[in-house]
Amino acid sequence: MKIGLLGHGTIGGGVDQIIGGIEGMEVKSVVSLEVDDSFRDRHVNGIDDIVNDPEIDTVVEVMGGVEPAFTFVSKAMKAGKNLVTANKALVAAHYEDLIRLSEENGVSFRATASAGGSIPWLVNLSRAKRADTILELAGIMNGTTNFILSKMKNEGADFDETLREAQALGFAEADPSADIDGADIRRKLNISANIAYDVQIPEDSIDTFGIRNVTSQDIRNAAALGRTLKLAGFSGKTEDGIFAYVEPVLLPSEDVMAYIPSNYNLIRYRGAYAGIQSYVGEGAGRYPTAYNVVEDLFDILAGEKHFYTVTAVPAVPDNTAPVHRYYVRTSVITPGLLEMAEDRQDGYVITKPVSVRGMHSFIREQLIRDPAAFIAGIPD
Repeated sequence: MKIGLLGHGTIGGGVDQIIGGIEGMEVKSVVSLEVDDSFRDRHVNGIDDIVNDPEIDTVVEVMGGVEPAFTFVSKAMKAGKNLVTANKALVAAHYEDLIRLSEENGVSFRATASAGGSIPWLVNLSRAKRADTILELAGIMNGTTNFILSKMKNEGADFDETLREAQALGFAEADPSADIDGADIRRKLNISANIAYDVQIPEDSIDTFGIRNVTSQDIRNAAALGRTLKLAGFSGKTEDGIFAYVEPVLLPSEDVMAYIPSNYNLIRYRGAYAGIQSYVGEGAGRYPTAYNVVEDLFDILAGEKHFYTVTAVPAVPDNTAPVHRYYVRTSVITPGLLEMAEDRQDGYVITKPVSVRGMHSFIREQLIRDPAAFIAGIPD
């Protein structure tokens, strides 16, 4: 297998290093904005150099972002080259297009590392649906935010201090917005739900609230309630369709997700026959993610020709279906919040059961009145 590598940053460099020790795989050409001595002799000017090289049969895309990544991989697939990507933004934005390009051009398309880092989550999810019906899936899907929340709980650190440490360790980007605002989890949940339920959900239809506003007081309040604060994604089947959302949650002590440490992820599904199946592993970092990219290359060598599903029925989440209580911390108590309140404490409110759609609509409006407001779901 001769490979064209798009991107030689954190993940790309890891992929290149792992492949260097595997017989039968070779990174022949590299497209990268920055060049160093480790691949200078393999650096090429652009995607056309890879597309026009008949020896290259597979492209690995780890550039990140939607463009020019989509333009590059489209050219490669149309030229008959297999695609492996770790780019969740690309897969979420062009889910149906990438499946179609794979089918039309008879090439493989794999993206296991796009959801779960080192966890072989998408592979096992697709395997599970062969004999089972996936009813729900949920999990901690972002190593950066889990690192932040774990450290805030265990060491009493504040948010800004912990975020800076996550950036220094390479868990968080210089611009951490995708992590702390929940977009990274939303994309992984989007891809996972599409595969689990054979649908295509518009990414922006998934209600999402992150941890940008979390404070050490929120962590202490959660502990006083006997719960642990985590950021997670949730989706499942309803009578009329599916639901899908991302939000902070106050997990009870009996939920194993409450104990997932540092940059680790836990993702799980509930099947009609298999019940709850959970997968745990490092969700961030160079080598954990690069490892799963290389596993996809082995799958292609073994003859895997398709994505994890070839069905993508358009669907929009019905987030009026999931209902639970919420923790709401805000300095502006509105009549609407008082109507929802079940219990009012110093500095926060516990609501009566409210739909996810209703609470996410409320917090979007509340942030205009109180930009520091924060919510977290309280599962039963």
